This record gives sequence, structure tokens and C-alpha cells, in this order.
Amino acid sequence: MRELVFALEYEPKCNRVADTLADYPDAWIRSLSLHVTEDRLWRVDHATGTPDALADIEDAFLNSDYYADCLATEDCDATQTTQILDQTDDTLVLYSYWERTPLCSSIPHIARDHLGDGLLFDTRHESRHYTWRIIHSGEGDVSAFFDELATAVGDCARTEILRTAATSTSTNNTNDRTTRLSPEQEAALQAAVEHGYYESPREIDVGGLAEHLNVPRSTLTYRLRRAEEHLAKEHVAHENLPSEPSISP
Repeated sequence: MRELVFALEYEPKCNRVADTLADYPDAWIRSLSLHVTEDRLWRVDHATGTPDALADIEDAFLNSDYYADCLATEDCDATQTTQILDQTDDTLVLYSYWERTPLCSSIPHIARDHLGDGLLFDTRHESRHYTWRIIHSGEGDVSAFFDELATAVGDCARTEILRTAATSTSTNNTNDRTTRLSPEQEAALQAAVEHGYYESPREIDVGGLAEHLNVPRSTLTYRLRRAEEHLAKEHVAHENLPSEPSISP
């Protein structure tokens, strides 16, 4: 089995959910389950944020002109419904069901066409960044998948490949490609260190660092978060490795 991880960075006014999340930097949405057939898609998502953020996320899901996961740029007459399964002051659980038309396209459907059946999906949406993790057999055509995805999103989003690797690869080999940050994450982390972002007190804030790198503030924040998450998990995994047994003389 293979693991494919990538992210879409949406331009303003291209995806209503992304626009909503951009207004609430601390809010995010992750998938609890996601299933796809040739002409249908259904999923359960868990959103976290302030009451105001959740109210706007709910409105984006329930009242958008067309289904949020559809990559079409206008209403494609698909049949879709979204229901609230659970709600508290800081969480919202949503169920969505979508029947596509020939005008519709989505990441799961494109993946199914090029990577085969039996796919497992995991997603996380924060600000304008929509991160996807797909587990697939490895027998499909990943290049063709990304080519069609790029055509489908057009100028609405930029695609960033974060990782592609065998799922069974050991995590204790620090020289393995699967443990490396993406080039964009490495550049962000290096610049943050060089310009004193991690000093106490900080010598530069994220806005100044983003200006130096000539990238949007939200993009830099996303890259630093993912880099920090990766390094933290790698550190914990390394610390939890069993020590080599001693050999008695």
C-alpha cells in the first residue's frame, strides 16, 4: 500500500468553506469518514472552533450554491444534502451526501479514476489549505491523478505535494524520504530559524517573515504548523523506540 499526502491552497472566492476558515485561523475541519462510488460521495466531518466560527462553517455547508467538495466553478445541478449530527459550543459534526452530474468533479472521484478502488481518505481543512491523505494500492497512475487534479482546480487553487511513500516504511530511518519535510516546509522552517522567529523574545513575527518570503501569511502559518507537527511526531516516535537489548558477555 502507498500513502499520498498533498494540499490545495485555495484562492479567495473560489471555495466558500476555505473563505470561511480563512476568517477564523484557529478553526479547522477534519474528516471522520469519506466514501465514494462512481457517481456518489458521502462523508462525516468534525469541525472545531468558536461559536461564531462554527455558525459560519454551518452556513457554508448548508447554504452554498453547490457542494463544497465539488471542483466545479459554478452550480452543476448535483443533488446534495448536509445534516448536523452533533453540535456543542466548540464542535460541529456534519454528514454530507452528494450525487454528482457529468459536470461535477471531486478529488475522491479523480483519485478513484486513476488510483483504483479501495481507497482510504483522510482530510484536514484549515484556513485556505485543504490537506488530503490517500491510501492506495500503488498500482494506479499518480502522475495522471495530479494532472487531472491540476486541470480541475485551474487557477482556483495551488497543489503542494507533501509526501508519497509506502505505508509500511519504518519511521526510525531518519534518512528515508518519507521522514523529510516538503521543500516548502523546509524553506519556511529554515527562514524562521535564521530570522529569529523561534527566539525568545521573537525577533520577527509571522507577518514579517511572510513578507520576507513573499508568501501569504496564511500559507506560511500552514507550512510552519505542518513542519512543527512533523518534527514533534518524529521526535516522540524516536523517543518511544525500544532500546537495543544489552548483550551479556
